[in-house]
Amino acid sequence: MSHDSTAAPEAATRKLSGRRRKEIVAVLLFSGGPIFESSIPLSVFGIDRQDAGVPRYRLLVCAGEEGPLRTTGGLELTAPQGLEAISRAGTVVVPAWRSITSPPPQEALDALRRAHEEGARIVGLCTGAFVLAAAGLLDGRPATTHWMYAPTLAKRYPSVHVDPRELFVDDGDVLTSAGTAAGIDLCLHIVRTDHGNEAAGALARRLVVPPRRTGGQERYLDRSLPEEIGADPLAEVVAWALEHLHEQFDVETLAARAYMSRRTFDRRFRSLTGSAPLQWLITQRVLQAQRLLETSDYSVDEVAGRCGFRSPVALRGHFRRQLGSSPAAYRAAYRARRPQGDRPADPDAGAAGATPRHLPPPDPGQQPAALHPENAVPFQTRRTASPLPAAATTVPGQRSPAP
Repeated sequence: MSHDSTAAPEAATRKLSGRRRKEIVAVLLFSGGPIFESSIPLSVFGIDRQDAGVPRYRLLVCAGEEGPLRTTGGLELTAPQGLEAISRAGTVVVPAWRSITSPPPQEALDALRRAHEEGARIVGLCTGAFVLAAAGLLDGRPATTHWMYAPTLAKRYPSVHVDPRELFVDDGDVLTSAGTAAGIDLCLHIVRTDHGNEAAGALARRLVVPPRRTGGQERYLDRSLPEEIGADPLAEVVAWALEHLHEQFDVETLAARAYMSRRTFDRRFRSLTGSAPLQWLITQRVLQAQRLLETSDYSVDEVAGRCGFRSPVALRGHFRRQLGSSPAAYRAAYRARRPQGDRPADPDAGAAGATPRHLPPPDPGQQPAALHPENAVPFQTRRTASPLPAAATTVPGQRSPAP
């Protein structure tokens, strides 16, 4: 899934300054950055695959600070270029940042701002979005990052419109991706934007990945909230909500449990998590439905009741908006990917062959959050693609050519 913003049409008309070249891609590395994310743009833009029909980029690997640059496993890297080389790049990629709690070097932020002012395309992969946000390049823009860090990004930079559901967000001259493998999705998107579907498809075949992926980060989301909420009085309310998702309650109920007005509760919850409480609650109900579809044989109607939705219609609507498919289709696809013996046992079932327990019928007088008039989740522009392929097997003794 991707999101292409149309809110900034001026981005499409920006021109590079005279010394910058569109085909030059600068990758900005920092000490402590994970090697996987760092290697993605190096592999996509730094290897000559013209024999496969992939246009060649000119890669500049730049140190964002003095080296040596340490990475995963204690490895040390030496970048051949420094920050001054960014001045020649038409695209600057920040593949990751070492810590979401520490500020990036001011010199690197200045170089990124200058590159953007001179028309360069700025890309942040995974936690690289924190560097772009620190430089002020995401102010007023849509962006994404690893789902685990999205609430922190939204809280620290409230002017950034963080969407943790997307694999990547293309806002014209500033692009961001979700975590880890989503960096490949965004780099393929850049190749597709620059050179078309055929070139991106050829590159995807070399990398043994799909040219486009369906869905977004929703299927990987966790219930967890930022660690800093643990010491806040709202933590008890959040814990109660997670333990009672099978019940029909709305945000007014949560505000009452917190002894706050709805307005105060909304403001306090958003300041802590970066998300509106209603959106968070609906997401938790959908995630619970996702787990039940994976781990039980409950019908869709029963799943809806066990997740606090008044009807399966409400479940289907929210499920499709957040996960891009119907509950039945999601369950079928999930089971098709997993052998029968690998499926988890129903957490609510008793002995083998036991009939699943049913919830009591919902109280018709209670308004669930799923049907609250404020429950609309913004529908994003989505792109579809084939799912990730299974890992390829290698015949012992057989060697493969370099990708």
